[in-house]
Amino acid sequence: MAGGWAKDGAVSEQIEASINDELARMQARKVPLGSSLSHCAECEEPISEQRRLAVVGVKLCLDCVQERETQHQNRSGINRRGSKDSQLK
Repeated sequence: MAGGWAKDGAVSEQIEASINDELARMQARKVPLGSSLSHCAECEEPISEQRRLAVVGVKLCLDCVQERETQHQNRSGINRRGSKDSQLK
């Protein structure tokens, strides 16, 4: 397949790199395991009993979880690898 100035396999490399980026991001979020804490690991506020029963191994209160999620939402949807093929749609 003709790819313009792109080298052979560039699209596959871009897809693989995107998948690896997403897997690394998901690994950073890690699902909590073990027993739940009674107090938040970051702010030391009490964690409600309903939350501890609903999420096994919970370590953070709702406020700290929401703060972390807003920090992670700042991901751009821009193709950082510069492939013009994906930008021509």
